[in-house]
Amino acid sequence: MTAAANPFCWYELVTTDHDAAAAFYGRVAGWTITDSGMTDRRYSILSAGPNPLGGIMAMEVPRPFWLGYIAVDDVDGYADKVKAAGGSVHRPAEDIPGVGRFAVVADPQGAAFVLFKGATTDMPPLPAQYTPGSITWHELHSSDSEAAFTFYSGLFGWTKDQGMDMGEMGVYQLVAIDGNAIGAMFKDAGAPHPHWLYYIGTEDIDAAMARAKEAGGAVHMGPHEVPGGAWIFVGSDPQGGAFAMVGQRKAA
Repeated sequence: MTAAANPFCWYELVTTDHDAAAAFYGRVAGWTITDSGMTDRRYSILSAGPNPLGGIMAMEVPRPFWLGYIAVDDVDGYADKVKAAGGSVHRPAEDIPGVGRFAVVADPQGAAFVLFKGATTDMPPLPAQYTPGSITWHELHSSDSEAAFTFYSGLFGWTKDQGMDMGEMGVYQLVAIDGNAIGAMFKDAGAPHPHWLYYIGTEDIDAAMARAKEAGGAVHMGPHEVPGGAWIFVGSDPQGGAFAMVGQRKAA
């Protein structure tokens, strides 16, 4: 893993139907899905080409959701910092034997994420932005984006990049890690609750959107052009888990 100040390092889908979710994302994102070999639970590894990037696990939850893991050097210490900064700890720090230590936390507005330290320093490489199958854009839909930025910048040292005025929706504030924009935060009054939305790279946004529909997913917005010439769409998988994709538009 390249040097970075607390980057996202893993992505986990918590879903109600393991097999159906694996089939959907394998088809839509082009991921390879393999069994992790864990003996105490079923956990599948998602890989883009040779690079593992996340996992799938099934739980009884009201609605499937994605969790982003943020790399830290001290899970327990950062969990304390989260609480001190007004956030909450949903699952206290614990070990996954042979894998690492983690804690499930949330920012003061309620958006959940995971603090993680691997058992080794051998972490998946950070992909180039918009690489097909990678997740390299992270969008925080918040009830108070300024307060949220203060929380994350204070915790992880993230910095502000360009801010884009979206009129009545306010500022779409790009966020940088080590000088590289990795996502954005904005106030989303229409969101049912604050959450992180993760964008999967694709070579052809229209083809990816067609695959999502054919596989039983829904498209809620897009395709929509964004600054820099890329196109996006926002959707949900057949179980209701929210996701987004970003890439070029090859259709005439």
